[in-house]
Amino acid sequence: MGRDPADSPPAPSLLPRGAVHSSHARALALLVALCAAPLALAAAPAVPEPPVLPARLTLADALRTFRERGLDLLIADAAVASAEGDLRVAGAVANPSLSASYGRSHTRGDCVDAQGNPTSCGWLPDPLYGLGLSDSAALFDTLTGKRGLRVSAARAALQAAKASRADAERTIGVQVKQQVVQVVLAQESLRFAREVATSQARALELTRTREAAGAISEADVARVEVTKLEADQAVDTAAQALRDARAQLAFLLGVRGETPEFEVDAPELERSHEPPALAGATVASLLARATDRRPDLRAARAQRERAEASLALAHRQRFPDVTLSVNYTQQGTTNQAITPPTFTFGLSLPLPIFYQQQGEIARAEADVANQSLQASKLEAQVASDVATGLSDYAGSGALVRRMEGGLLARAERARDLVQVQYRKGAASLLDYLDAQRTFVATRVEYRQDLSAYWNAVFKLEAAVGEELR
Repeated sequence: MGRDPADSPPAPSLLPRGAVHSSHARALALLVALCAAPLALAAAPAVPEPPVLPARLTLADALRTFRERGLDLLIADAAVASAEGDLRVAGAVANPSLSASYGRSHTRGDCVDAQGNPTSCGWLPDPLYGLGLSDSAALFDTLTGKRGLRVSAARAALQAAKASRADAERTIGVQVKQQVVQVVLAQESLRFAREVATSQARALELTRTREAAGAISEADVARVEVTKLEADQAVDTAAQALRDARAQLAFLLGVRGETPEFEVDAPELERSHEPPALAGATVASLLARATDRRPDLRAARAQRERAEASLALAHRQRFPDVTLSVNYTQQGTTNQAITPPTFTFGLSLPLPIFYQQQGEIARAEADVANQSLQASKLEAQVASDVATGLSDYAGSGALVRRMEGGLLARAERARDLVQVQYRKGAASLLDYLDAQRTFVATRVEYRQDLSAYWNAVFKLEAAVGEELR
């Protein structure tokens, strides 16, 4: 009798069942664990905690905190980490592709049994097994140099990211220094405003005493009261400016909550002094140092190298990716088997008939031109930064030295002498008020000149790309 199709052995189950398939379950679990292991190791880096600022903050403390916890630098660090990941991707070798198949053959037409009697057709007893292995074009990817060019482009991009991180430290570090100067000057302005308010309160008390004695009129008292109220206004304005300067500095240092109360202790910024590195400096000497040290120049050069490597890769992509493969099939084990054990070797490749990477090549050529122009523009910008920075330093230095060389002292001395004369009745109220206004205006101008001086120093440091103090 022939075999009925219903009597053919059932296809094996894909799900493990009972103790017979426990080894398969363990193998599957091991495979899943091995695949998941790299994912477990690639945990995202922890974000540093916000800094805690001390009650008295120095310039060195501010710069150290910025370099460790500044949000802009943390973002730049993340960009560097991303570029490092891109380099690993570029250098990766494609994983081989493994395929497996299983099936059974069903006969059709006139079937007979072992005795030659006609019978119904059914499933053949021997299953079909197939196994294939492909290199996913990894071999030709290396032999044609595509992988090396991708690595070169990614390595140049990583160098550009590192240089951009250094440039962020340069540019934002200058902002930190300038903001420290603003806080210092705001603190000094507040102290001076309070001194002036105290002095005006005493002058008002003296004026009222003289009015009671009939020495001056009520109009004179009113003028002094106005001056006293203006001094009180200046105190409130200086306090607000100090709060704003502190908040901006705290933001640059990475503080993410409420702005803490702190004082900046930087006596070296309360007066001007010439940085030793700027003694006898010229535009040519500073420009030569800037060309060697500016990180944005290094980033621009690295970007140009990346673009050139990408262009070479675009040209190389014209070579098709050739995939090598080996396959094994079997249905039955004897010479009379439908498919005896068979090995086949093959290759496959796309035929570049309709498209030969013209768009990618044109885009890469435009990128090379763009990066070259950007680098040239930046070189011109560096020269301009050095020239204007040195000019600002020289101009602001002349103003602040004139202030510190005698103008400040003479304005204060004139105010004090007129104040003594006014108390003794030898000077008029208008003379005293004029001397007071001149003194206050001179001190305010000095603070502005000192701020401009240190800002010029820090701006010149940024233009050169190194510390000059």
